[in-house]
Amino acid sequence: MLSKEEIKALLQRNKLRLYQELSQSKEAMYLIKKSTKTKLNEEEKEKVKIHLIDICKSVPALAVFLLPGGTLLLPLLVKLIPDILPSAFRDDPTKDKTSL
Repeated sequence: MLSKEEIKALLQRNKLRLYQELSQSKEAMYLIKKSTKTKLNEEEKEKVKIHLIDICKSVPALAVFLLPGGTLLLPLLVKLIPDILPSAFRDDPTKDKTSL
Protein backbone atom coordinates (compact mmCIF):
# COMPACT_ATOMS: atom_id res chain seq x y z
CA MET A 1 0.00 0.00 0.00
CA LEU A 2 1.31 3.44 -0.88
CA SER A 3 1.75 5.96 1.87
CA LYS A 4 0.19 9.41 1.75
CA GLU A 5 3.57 11.00 0.99
CA GLU A 6 4.27 8.58 -1.87
CA ILE A 7 0.89 9.33 -3.41
CA LYS A 8 1.51 13.08 -3.13
CA ALA A 9 4.93 12.67 -4.78
CA LEU A 10 3.42 10.64 -7.64
CA LEU A 11 0.67 13.18 -8.18
CA GLN A 12 3.15 16.06 -8.18
CA ARG A 13 5.45 14.30 -10.67
CA ASN A 14 2.57 13.45 -13.00
CA LYS A 15 1.21 17.00 -12.71
CA LEU A 16 4.54 18.31 -13.97
CA ARG A 17 4.60 15.73 -16.76
CA LEU A 18 1.08 16.62 -17.81
CA TYR A 19 2.02 20.30 -17.89
CA GLN A 20 5.05 19.47 -20.05
CA GLU A 21 2.90 17.42 -22.44
CA LEU A 22 0.32 20.20 -22.69
CA SER A 23 2.95 22.83 -23.45
CA GLN A 24 4.38 20.56 -26.15
CA SER A 25 0.88 20.14 -27.58
CA LYS A 26 0.38 23.89 -27.54
CA GLU A 27 3.52 24.46 -29.60
CA ALA A 28 2.62 21.62 -31.97
CA MET A 29 -0.83 23.12 -32.53
CA TYR A 30 0.77 26.50 -33.21
CA LEU A 31 3.08 24.90 -35.79
CA ILE A 32 0.20 23.02 -37.43
CA LYS A 33 -1.79 26.25 -37.66
CA LYS A 34 1.27 28.04 -39.04
CA SER A 35 1.73 25.33 -41.69
CA THR A 36 -1.62 26.23 -43.24
CA LYS A 37 -0.25 29.67 -44.17
CA THR A 38 3.50 29.19 -44.62
CA LYS A 39 6.00 26.40 -45.13
CA LEU A 40 7.60 24.93 -42.02
CA ASN A 41 11.34 24.50 -41.81
CA GLU A 42 12.83 21.05 -41.20
CA GLU A 43 13.14 21.53 -37.43
CA GLU A 44 9.50 22.57 -37.14
CA LYS A 45 8.38 19.65 -39.30
CA GLU A 46 10.31 17.26 -37.06
CA LYS A 47 8.70 18.71 -33.92
CA VAL A 48 5.21 18.27 -35.37
CA LYS A 49 6.02 14.75 -36.54
CA ILE A 50 7.36 13.69 -33.12
CA HIS A 51 4.38 15.14 -31.31
CA LEU A 52 1.84 13.53 -33.64
CA ILE A 53 3.57 10.18 -33.06
CA ASP A 54 3.28 10.83 -29.32
CA ILE A 55 -0.45 11.41 -29.70
CA CYS A 56 -0.85 8.21 -31.72
CA LYS A 57 0.97 6.28 -28.98
CA SER A 58 -1.39 7.67 -26.34
CA VAL A 59 -4.57 6.37 -27.97
CA PRO A 60 -3.92 2.66 -27.20
CA ALA A 61 -3.00 3.53 -23.61
CA LEU A 62 -6.25 5.44 -23.20
CA ALA A 63 -8.22 2.56 -24.71
CA VAL A 64 -6.63 0.08 -22.27
CA PHE A 65 -7.32 2.45 -19.38
CA LEU A 66 -11.01 2.65 -20.31
CA LEU A 67 -11.44 -1.14 -20.35
CA PRO A 68 -12.86 -2.82 -17.26
CA GLY A 69 -9.83 -3.46 -15.07
CA GLY A 70 -7.76 -1.14 -17.25
CA THR A 71 -6.37 0.72 -14.24
CA LEU A 72 -4.74 -2.54 -13.20
CA LEU A 73 -3.76 -3.61 -16.71
CA LEU A 74 -2.21 -0.33 -17.86
CA PRO A 75 0.75 -0.34 -15.42
CA LEU A 76 1.54 -3.92 -16.48
CA LEU A 77 1.33 -2.94 -20.13
CA VAL A 78 3.61 0.04 -19.55
CA LYS A 79 6.21 -2.29 -18.00
CA LEU A 80 6.03 -4.56 -21.05
CA ILE A 81 5.76 -1.81 -23.69
CA PRO A 82 7.37 1.36 -22.27
CA ASP A 83 6.97 3.27 -25.55
CA ILE A 84 3.18 3.29 -25.15
CA LEU A 85 3.40 6.43 -23.00
CA PRO A 86 3.94 9.93 -24.39
CA SER A 87 7.51 11.19 -24.10
CA ALA A 88 6.70 13.51 -21.19
CA PHE A 89 5.60 10.55 -19.07
CA ARG A 90 8.63 8.34 -19.65
CA ASP A 91 11.01 7.93 -16.72
CA ASP A 92 14.09 7.61 -18.93
CA PRO A 93 15.01 11.12 -20.15
CA THR A 94 17.33 9.70 -22.82
CA LYS A 95 14.26 8.30 -24.61
CA ASP A 96 12.70 11.75 -24.76
CA LYS A 97 13.49 13.00 -28.25
CA THR A 98 11.24 16.03 -28.08
CA SER A 99 12.59 19.34 -27.00
CA LEU A 100 9.58 21.45 -27.84
